[in-house]
Formats: sequence, C-alpha cells, structure tokens
Amino acid sequence: MKRREFIALFGGAAAAWPLAARGQHTAMPVVALIGGGSPDASAPDAIAFRKGLNETSSIEGLTIEYHWLEGQYDRLPALMADLVRRQVAVIATGSVPAALAAQAATATIPIVFGVAEDPVRLGLVTNLARPSGNATGINWFVQEVAAKRLRLLHDLVPKAVRFAVLINPANVSSAESTLREVKAAASSIGLQIQLRSATTIGEIDAAFAALAREPPDALFVAPDAFFSGRRVQFATLTARDRIPAVYSNRRYAEVGGLMSYGTDQTEMFRQVGSYTGRIVKGAKPADLPVMQSTKFEFIINLQTARTLGIEVPSGLLSIADEVIE
Repeated sequence: MKRREFIALFGGAAAAWPLAARGQHTAMPVVALIGGGSPDASAPDAIAFRKGLNETSSIEGLTIEYHWLEGQYDRLPALMADLVRRQVAVIATGSVPAALAAQAATATIPIVFGVAEDPVRLGLVTNLARPSGNATGINWFVQEVAAKRLRLLHDLVPKAVRFAVLINPANVSSAESTLREVKAAASSIGLQIQLRSATTIGEIDAAFAALAREPPDALFVAPDAFFSGRRVQFATLTARDRIPAVYSNRRYAEVGGLMSYGTDQTEMFRQVGSYTGRIVKGAKPADLPVMQSTKFEFIINLQTARTLGIEVPSGLLSIADEVIE
C-alpha cells in the first residue's frame, strides 16, 4: 500500500481517507473504522476492511476515518459523541468495547461490528438472524474457543501445571470472559491459574518481571487488540524468559510466538468491510443477519519450539493448519 493511500495518525486521532476528487464540494459520506490497537499493527485490518468495502460498494465518494485506540478504551465515549454529532454514515469496529460504546451512543447510525463474544449476550442484537436494531456484524468466536486454546497449550507441554493468564482489565468484556472460560477449563484438567494484568507497554514489562519472580510453566495471553499490537514484545519477552505461550491469532506466531488458535482476524475485518459497503448502498442493519466464523486456525512456530527446547508431539503437528519452520 502506498503511503498516500493510507494515513495513520498517532495518539488515537482519526486518519481521514477522502476517496473522491478533492475538487468535489458536496459533503462525502463518512465511514468510521475503530480499532483497539496501534496504527502500524492494525494496517492489515485496515487493508482487509477496505477490500471488503470495495467488494460490495464503490469506495469512490466515501471518506474513511481510522481511529486507533492503542488500548486506551477510556477515550471511547468522547470519540463516539463526536461521531454521532457529525452523523457519520456507518460506525464499524472489530472491538467489543467500541461496539458497546457505539450502541450506547446512538440508536440510529448503523453499526457494523466484529466481536469475539456472543453479540446477543453482549446486548448488541436481540437475534442473530434478525438483529432488529441498528447493529449487525460478525461473531468470530475468540472467547468461545479459549478452553480449547488452553488444552492445546497443555498438550504441547503436558507436564505443565502452573499456567499464568495475562489479561487487559481495561478491556472488561474480554478480561471477564477469558477468566470465566479459562478457569473452568483449568479446573477440569487440574491446572493452577496465576492471574496477571497489563494495560500499557510498561505494565506488560512489569507483568513479565513478576512472572520471572514466580515462574509459570506456561502462559495464556487473553485476546485483546492492544496486546496484539504488542505481539513482538510478547515474542521477545517469552523467548527471553523461556515461557511457552499461546495466543488468540496467527499474527503472534508469525513474529515468533509459540502457538496460536483462533479465527482469522484479517478475514473478519474483510467481512466487516463487506457489510459496511452493503449498508452504504442502502441495506439496513436489521436486514443483515449476524454472520458467524466457522474456520479456525491452529498455528505452531516450530522454530520457537526448538528454541524453547520443546519437542512438538506428532499429533499436534498433524492437526496444525500451519507449521512455521
């Protein structure tokens, strides 16, 4: 992507992407895409969103704004108030906190979400087949597979008993559901859970310093856009401290994380873009059923496993969707 095609403004401000001719004087519809991570780390999401948008609606004549929260979820109320005041055409997001904040801010502006939890339980829609309100989108089952993610990590390190779980308490919904699912799964297979939390870059370092004092046998990193934006930091720290870790999406494994299991985040943002395009063309959110991801990816970084001195069982290798050498 050329620099002039993608403008990422730091500090969480919007990046406006006017796609019509600059000489046009009529107001262009504004689509706001909100992500919980950083601009650089979220670039693949923005590309996928634009691809999906272009599949269902011409992007000529639209202004796309990018709002990257970088984990600062407390900025959402002010951001949503501004978007509502300006009456943007669509609010799109792959973040549960942003989707909930959008719903709290407006009952009229269309909302397209990609959420890792049950949107009915979250209160975003009343029914998956007939959303009925101003919101629809994709449920991509990150939290619902947390138990399997934990079991896969235990299969890789079967002698491990003490599992650290790292959450971002600022992402309340993710933190609560992660703890609920992981505690239940850990109890069923006799594992001990050690809880750690982080909301900033410095707190991630502090959490690992605490882990160094009480070394766990393995680490479960909760799904969170801010964490995903710090995936290189996680790969570096887990390698330094020789901690086997599991993550929720493949991007961690691609930069050196040991393993991941979850749905395809890039595809989710493409689908969010596709629904956004249909709404721009005139479809109503209430008429678009909530889609559910059905494809899950299990990625193992074999090079990282060797560095950690872990011999990956042949059974795990046989079910992996991708093995990174």
